[in-house]
Amino acid sequence: MEIKNSVALVTGANRGLGRAFAQRLLDRGARKVYATARRPETVDLPGVEVLALDVTDPASVRAAARAASDVSLLVNNAGISTGTDLVTGSLDVVRRELETNVLGGLMMIRELAPALAARGGGAVVNVLSAMSWFGVKGGNAYHLSKAAAWAMTNGVRLELADQGTLVTAVHLGLADTDMSAGWQVDKISPSDLADAALDGVEAGSAEVLADQWSRDIKARLPLTPEEFDAAMARALAGLTAA
Repeated sequence: MEIKNSVALVTGANRGLGRAFAQRLLDRGARKVYATARRPETVDLPGVEVLALDVTDPASVRAAARAASDVSLLVNNAGISTGTDLVTGSLDVVRRELETNVLGGLMMIRELAPALAARGGGAVVNVLSAMSWFGVKGGNAYHLSKAAAWAMTNGVRLELADQGTLVTAVHLGLADTDMSAGWQVDKISPSDLADAALDGVEAGSAEVLADQWSRDIKARLPLTPEEFDAAMARALAGLTAA
C-alpha cells in the first residue's frame, strides 16, 4: 500500500518511536494520522488527530477503534520494558509486559481488522525487537513479550491474508529513545526506523530488519542453543551501559 493519502493510527505516539512514526507519516503524505497515548495531553505534534488510548484497557481500545473507523494503516508501537526477570521477578510485572506488548497490539488488530478490510485490506505494522530472538538477565520479561508478539504477528498475518491485509514485523536492536538512554552503543534514529518500516509497507514486506544488529542476530538463529548463547554472550559483552 502507499503511505500517501493513507489514514494511519499510531499507538504510543507521544514520544520516541511512536512520535517519529506519526511525524514521518505526515511528512510522507498521509491524509490523516491518529496519534494515541494514555495521556493524550502529552502528544505535542502539530497536524495529528489526538486520541486517548490505553492498549491494556479493552474499553479504551474499542473507543479508539470507533473513533478511527476510517483507518487503513495501524502502527502497533506502544510498549514497555521493566527490566524484570522471569523466575525471580514480580509475576504481576511480567503479566503487565505481556498485556502491553502482546495483548495490547492484538486487541488493536482485532478491533480494527474490519475497518482495514473495508479499505481493501490496508496494513498493520508491529514494532518488535531483536529481543524477539534472545534473552538477557535483567530483561527476560521483555524477551518473552517480544517473542510472543513475533508469534502473534506471524499468526495474524495468516488470518488476515484473505482480506488482503499486509502485516509487517519490524525488528530493531536499539533506537535512540528514552528506553535506551543508558546504553553507549550505536543506535538507529527513530526517524530512520520509521522510514525503514514505512518503506517495508510500501514494498509489501512481511518483515523489516531495520538495523545491522537485528540482521546479525536473525542470521544466528540456525545455530544450536549452545552456539547461539555463546555468540550472544560475546556480542553483548561489547555493549556498555552509561
